[in-house]
Amino acid sequence: MSDSETEIKMSSKPESKSQTEPVQKRLCSNLFLSIKVFVLCHSLLQLAQLMISGYLKSSISTIEKRFGLSSQTSGLLAAFNEVGNTTLIVFVSYFGSRVHRPRLIGLGAVLVALAGLLMSLPHFIAEPYRFDHVDLDLPQDSASSLCVLPTPPPALPTPPPALPTSPPALPTSPPALPTPPPVLTKPPSAVVVVSVGLKNRSNSSCALYSEARQVAVVGIMFLAQTLLGIGAVPIQPFGISYIDDFAHPSNSPLYLGILFAVTLIGPGLAYGLGSLMLRFYVDIDRMPEGGTSLTPKDPRWVGAWWLGFLVSAGAVTLTALPYFFFPREMPKEKQELSFRKHISPSLDDNGESSLNKQGTRNSPEKEKDGEAQIAPDLTVIQFIKIFPQVLLRNLRHPIFLLVVLAQVNMSSMVAGMATFLPKFLERQFSVTASFANLLIGSISIPAAIVGIMTGGILVHRLHLGPTRCAAVGITGGLICVVFGLPLFFMGCPTHPIANVYGPSSLLEKEDFLNCTQKCSCSKSDFNPVCDTWNRTEYLTPCQAGCTGMKGDPGAGQVSITYTNCRCLISGVKDSSVTSGSCESSCSHLLLPFILFISLGGAMGSITHTPSFMLILRGVKNEDKSLAVGMQFMLQRVLAWMPSPVIHGIAIDTACVFWADTCGTRSVCRYYDHTRLRHRFIGLQFFYKLGTLVCFTLVFIILRQQEKEAARSRSQHGSVSQEEKLILSSEKRSGESIV
Repeated sequence: MSDSETEIKMSSKPESKSQTEPVQKRLCSNLFLSIKVFVLCHSLLQLAQLMISGYLKSSISTIEKRFGLSSQTSGLLAAFNEVGNTTLIVFVSYFGSRVHRPRLIGLGAVLVALAGLLMSLPHFIAEPYRFDHVDLDLPQDSASSLCVLPTPPPALPTPPPALPTSPPALPTSPPALPTPPPVLTKPPSAVVVVSVGLKNRSNSSCALYSEARQVAVVGIMFLAQTLLGIGAVPIQPFGISYIDDFAHPSNSPLYLGILFAVTLIGPGLAYGLGSLMLRFYVDIDRMPEGGTSLTPKDPRWVGAWWLGFLVSAGAVTLTALPYFFFPREMPKEKQELSFRKHISPSLDDNGESSLNKQGTRNSPEKEKDGEAQIAPDLTVIQFIKIFPQVLLRNLRHPIFLLVVLAQVNMSSMVAGMATFLPKFLERQFSVTASFANLLIGSISIPAAIVGIMTGGILVHRLHLGPTRCAAVGITGGLICVVFGLPLFFMGCPTHPIANVYGPSSLLEKEDFLNCTQKCSCSKSDFNPVCDTWNRTEYLTPCQAGCTGMKGDPGAGQVSITYTNCRCLISGVKDSSVTSGSCESSCSHLLLPFILFISLGGAMGSITHTPSFMLILRGVKNEDKSLAVGMQFMLQRVLAWMPSPVIHGIAIDTACVFWADTCGTRSVCRYYDHTRLRHRFIGLQFFYKLGTLVCFTLVFIILRQQEKEAARSRSQHGSVSQEEKLILSSEKRSGESIV
């Protein structure tokens, strides 16, 4: 709504002083007629919305273990919210101010909160987590993983003495021999009766568990992610346009800066929330009697991933309530902030400089009507017809296309890192999921925020033109590539895993298999133990041939020691092993790794604002708002949707042992750490290199255009004073939009 319309509406009120004063008092006391209150509410809403969308990435490895998902499936799940978002984001450019924006933002936030509740639903409909095995007929305790050697049958009775010369009459039927006792394959507390009927019943219940419930659980999470993307569509675009419409023109950039600054905290809070919630056991609401023997360091530990979605959904619901009380249109802010008047004294009362006004009047771009433009009075059909023309026109512009490709590469790197960096740290450096999230939320995310702010300050303070913005992009991309090189070497190989991975000789493997066959170990069992003598890991104590145990399994913090282990590859008989996986030998490289990857992310984030400036200055004035929308759409389609899936596929190719859930492949238990590091970091390095190449091409094109413009000016003389004013006006209008 323009200033003139606001003045007309205000002048239509009764002129009686006694009647106007109460109305003015009510307007002043009504918080929902203040654009400052709207900025505050919208900052909190976007913070909560990004927290709920980022929380899934902080708990992705936990969800994989809980429901037996591969990294490819979990990557698709993390990217699926972009599907609903991308299909509807284009129409935001059309609807604009034609709808009740605050109310639509509130409805979208309610849908986001509903998606958060739906994400936690699989925990309540799924069976309790079984950390030892998936076979429902086996008991869940540490003793069930022990090796029980078969008991030899009792010896037959001694033969009778020699018969006398005249033997007595033989009985008609010989006496029945005593029946030998049954052979136990497990201790009495964990006897498993194997019969054909029970085996078939176990297979049927296992198939029901793995097929029907698995499909239902995964389907619910994909549906929730779709609703999350749809609900997030109106929040940011409508909020920004609402602030820009009703804030004072000089205050609007400040309000948007505050909005983005507060919003950037959301991902950091998401990882912090994940760090907190994953410290609790997943079934904290239905804990078995005596608690659980697992600790967060145990590879079978699954944290309370669902609690974070409930907390985030509650936060989104609370921040959505005020939007149902904001009006469709509010009185435009009349006063400029006091400190802004000292900063920009050249602006008039409406916040516009006389230079901008003159440039607007004389701009030849406004007089062109031959090309397809997005007008505010178009119908939906006309908008759909014209949109591809404007899209193709901008894509044919080399600067726009190359800058968008640079942003696609950078966004692909960020999407893959945000989704799978916690899991990479868990596997590579043997840290808990909680600690990995804490490192990312406290170091990597703040470093990226500092990088974005630094890029904005450089553009604003140095008044960078397009060529210098491209130079900043080259510098940031080059330093990001340099910081990425040492990451290839900061790690260590996978420790030996019996019969899975390691440099064992053929004779050792044969002796090991012959020994473990006597124990009749279950294939679905997973209770890793470590032989500290040679840092060899075994899938279960049964596989190590252990027949005894020490320690209190219910204490929760006491490490269990398995004794009398006969099948160790080291050859030491009757030795002992400790519960849990073997610790990584390169844990001391964790903090340097985080430091390098955070510094690289910060330098890559510096290119954020300069790339926006290149887009705004590289397209026509009438296409600027739509060009930004197309940029976000292309980033979603080409980066945020495929990148997590591509990273997940690369991670899955490094797996050396998959869990067997009822005869089907589920979650990966062990990775080749060297292959995992090279493929994950290599994929990140590829995207960084693509960003650097795109900014370099942009710089070359801009320098070539500058040389051609200089030759043209030397041939046709200097530019007139009026043209200088127009060019300066376009430059300043582009800066004000950013």
